[in-house]
Amino acid sequence: MAKVPKRIASTVINSLKGGVVPRVGLPYVTVGREHEIEALLHDVDIIREGGASFRFIVGKYGSGKSFLLQTIRNYAMDLGFVVMDADLSPERRLQGTHGQGLATYKELVRNMATKTRPEGGALTLILDRWISGVQSQVAAASGLEPGTPAFEQQVEARIQEVIGQMGEMVHGFDFARLLQIYYRSYIDGDDEAKGRVVKWFRGEYANKTEARRELGVGIVVGDDDWYEYIKLFAFFLKQAGYAGLLMLVDELVNIYKVPNAITRQYNYEKILTMYNDTLQGKARYLGIIMCGTPQAIEDRRRGVYSYEALRSRLTEGRFGAGEYKDLMAPVIHLQPLTYEEMLVLTEKLQDIHAQLYGYAPRLGEEDLVAFITAEYSRVGADIHITPREVIRDFIELLDILYQNPEASVAAVMGQALDGAAQTAVPSNPTIPANPAASASTAVSATTASPAAQGGPRQDIFEFTL
Repeated sequence: MAKVPKRIASTVINSLKGGVVPRVGLPYVTVGREHEIEALLHDVDIIREGGASFRFIVGKYGSGKSFLLQTIRNYAMDLGFVVMDADLSPERRLQGTHGQGLATYKELVRNMATKTRPEGGALTLILDRWISGVQSQVAAASGLEPGTPAFEQQVEARIQEVIGQMGEMVHGFDFARLLQIYYRSYIDGDDEAKGRVVKWFRGEYANKTEARRELGVGIVVGDDDWYEYIKLFAFFLKQAGYAGLLMLVDELVNIYKVPNAITRQYNYEKILTMYNDTLQGKARYLGIIMCGTPQAIEDRRRGVYSYEALRSRLTEGRFGAGEYKDLMAPVIHLQPLTYEEMLVLTEKLQDIHAQLYGYAPRLGEEDLVAFITAEYSRVGADIHITPREVIRDFIELLDILYQNPEASVAAVMGQALDGAAQTAVPSNPTIPANPAASASTAVSATTASPAAQGGPRQDIFEFTL
C-alpha cells in the first residue's frame, strides 16, 4: 500500500473508530460499491452537459450511505464541480416556519467546496476566481492592457453577458445585480462592500430593510425560496467556469422524526418540487442526492412515501423488486458489502494503522479471515450487522494488539468470543430436578405462611422454574 501521510491516517482511523466518515483519505479505504458509484457518476456526466439529476440513497444506520456520499463528493470535485453538503437536524429542515429551511441553506453555502478548497467556505474564492477568469479571457482575446478604460469596458461587457442570462430565472434579476455589485467592489478594492454581498449570498441578512439599506436590494433569502437560489448558483457556477453544482443532503430521518404531520408534508412537498424541477428540465447543471434510512423513506405513515405524490414516483416497479436491481432508478438501495470486500477493507485499515503507529502488521490473512468469520457468525449478523460495527471492532482489535505487543491475536479474539458467550448464557444456571414439585412447594409456602400465622391475607405467588 502507498504511504499515507500521518495527518490523513490519523483522521481516517479516529473518524472510523468514532463511527463517522472522514472527509479526507477516502480513496485509501474505499472498497466495493462499484455499481452504485458508476450510476452516480453517470448522473455527474449528465449534469456537466446541462442536465439535472435527483437520487435517494437508502440504507440502514452504518451501512455506508454517508461514506458513499463523501466518495461521490470527492469524485465530483476532482471533475471540476462545486459541491454543497449539509446534514439535516431538528434545527435544519427543507421547509420551516422558524428559519429551519434558511438554516439548511446557510449550512449548504458554508460547506460550499471546490477541488482547491475541499474543506468548504469556497464562496469568496469562487467569486474572485470568476472575475479574474473573465479578465484573463478579455486580455487574451483583445490584447488590451489590464487597467486601461477600454479593457475595463470589455470586462464589464463580458460580465453583463454572463449575468444577463439569469434575468429570466426566478429572482435572477436581484442575483445578477448582486454579482454586479461584487464586481464593482472587486475593481474598486472595496472589501467592505464585497463582504456585504457575500453576507447576502450566505443568507445572513435578517430582513429586507437591512438588505435594502446596505445593498439596495429589496429581497433576502428565506425559508420559502432558498431552493430557487440554489438553482441560480448552479447556473452561475457553470458560467463561472465550473462543471456544475452537486447538492448533498444527509440524515433525511430528521424529517421523519418531526412530530407534526403538516410540517412533514411541507418538507416532502419541497422534496417533490426539487424532484420535479430536476427531472422536467427546469433546473440546469444541478445534481441533488439525499440519504435516509429505509424507515425514513418507505414508511407509509411518516416517511417520504406517506406523501402520495412522491410514493407513486419513487416506489419500485414490478421488475425491480427481485434479485436484479435497477441502479438507474431514483432510489438506490445499498446492498451489504460481501465478505471478500470486508476482507480487503480490513487489510487496508491494518496497513494504515501500522503506518500511523510505526509497527509491522501482525495480522495475516488467516487472522483476518478468522476475524471476519467471528463477526458474521454472531446471532442475527446476517441481517443486522453493518460495516460501521465491523470497522469499529477491527480498529479496537488493532489498538489492543498495538498496546499489548506480548498478547497473541488468538488470545485477544478468544477473549472477545468468551465474553460474548458469557453475556449470552448465565455462568451457573440452576435447574431443579423436578420443576413441577419445586413450583408447587414455592406456591404453597408463600400462600400458606401468612394465613397459618393468623396475619392478613397476601395474594403473592412466587414461582421457581
